[in-house]
Amino acid sequence: MEFDPRIFIELFAETIQYWWVIVPSIVLGLVVGAIPGFSAANTIIMLLPLAIVLPIDVGFVAMIAIYCSSRMGAGIPAILVNIPGTAGAAATPLDGYPMTQQGRGQQALAISFTSSVLGGLITTVVALIAMPWLAEVAFYLHSVEMIVVMLFGISLIATIATGDTLKGLTAGFFGLMIGAIGADVVYEMPRGSMGFLELYDGIPLIPALVGLFAISEAFIVIDRDTILTERGRAAVLHSTGWAPTIEGVRETLKRWWHVVWTSIIGLFIGIIPGAGAAIASFVAYQQSKTYSKTPELYGTGHIEGLIAPEAANNGVTSGTLVPLLILGIPGGATAAIMLVVLQYHNVTMGTDLFVNNPKLAYLPFTAMAVTYFLMIFTIPLLARYMSHVTVVRTVYMAPVVIAFTLVGAFVSRDYIFDMYLALAFGVIGYIARRTGYHVAAILIGVILGPLLETYFIRALKMSQGDISVLFSSTLGNILWVCLFLNLAIPIWFERRNGRRKVRSA
Repeated sequence: MEFDPRIFIELFAETIQYWWVIVPSIVLGLVVGAIPGFSAANTIIMLLPLAIVLPIDVGFVAMIAIYCSSRMGAGIPAILVNIPGTAGAAATPLDGYPMTQQGRGQQALAISFTSSVLGGLITTVVALIAMPWLAEVAFYLHSVEMIVVMLFGISLIATIATGDTLKGLTAGFFGLMIGAIGADVVYEMPRGSMGFLELYDGIPLIPALVGLFAISEAFIVIDRDTILTERGRAAVLHSTGWAPTIEGVRETLKRWWHVVWTSIIGLFIGIIPGAGAAIASFVAYQQSKTYSKTPELYGTGHIEGLIAPEAANNGVTSGTLVPLLILGIPGGATAAIMLVVLQYHNVTMGTDLFVNNPKLAYLPFTAMAVTYFLMIFTIPLLARYMSHVTVVRTVYMAPVVIAFTLVGAFVSRDYIFDMYLALAFGVIGYIARRTGYHVAAILIGVILGPLLETYFIRALKMSQGDISVLFSSTLGNILWVCLFLNLAIPIWFERRNGRRKVRSA
């Protein structure tokens, strides 16, 4: 299987002719991405009858456009009203929402959209060219290696805990305990479910997301006139025209290398079946902060803290298609639905697809490239006009946010129980914020804890309980060393800078 540039050029020219499909799909994807609880997966499921009836190329292009644009759309509520409606946008509010509070919402949206588009374009081209080599990544990353990858994401708890170590770690471990609710991996015995059948499969992600971030934030700001600080409100009222949008695009382009390497993280994590955008965004954010020259600025509205998760979660989109097309293994929920459509049209996955029907094999990547290219033209309009949501008084905004998030919590599983669960997480998040605990640390535990346990138990079962299996893989040992260095280097930098300050004093 070799990449032929001529096929790509021909396909790119042909794919542009599907603009009449791509443009409406982009609009639909942006809308559903901006609604908490909705995602590309459940949108494509609703459109599945139409996707099956349409010709395979038209249906495939429409699904890809919805998939890519929904990733970009998910950053809108995460930045403006602190609602990460999907797991992939869970790290976006860490720096995106503080920028909004400072009156820089328009700039933050421009940074988010530009990072998303560039991250998606870069990884699409890389995936297209390096397809034969990237396909082998899924063969080498097994349970042991995935454990270390999960620990990279969970180590963000320690990074968050630098301000108050005890509270940060307490919040993280509390999240891990909540993530352990549900049937255990080995015997399927319920634990911590308190008799609720709805919790047998574990804590549903969307209610936890919207509760910890959106509902708790609505409770916090309800006693204020606006979500903006006084200085932020003045900045919004005095900022007119396209200047903040242009500034956001310019600041992102200045940090082009940051976009490149964080999106590559998303690409590689996306190739791993089951990993997903949540892990990619957390890992990218943690790596960005670890190796930053100004780590103390993260969480206060730092541009690089917004670029990293947005570039990474859009890098995942092309990564999830690699195991789908070459191995027939969907890398995520959306890719699984695409597999159903392909199988309905009698398309056989694998290397033979690239030999017998190379245009169809490369079509999703050229469709992604065209989609991201067309989304460039949406950046100015979306960034300028959607940022005005922030000036709405909280007496109106807070009830609307709570209502929308409760609907989003219901949509994911169609359980009324999930709406009450979102309110419960809202109360937990409110108490955590009022007492100085970081809700992001809780969320990391809820998301990554069950995944870590699954891979850990799987590794032990394969080794018949031998714990040394965690250090039995060459690649795994390399990753262990990288993890150790990843945690040790910031401490070394901090001590070195401390010694320098003492000497200068």
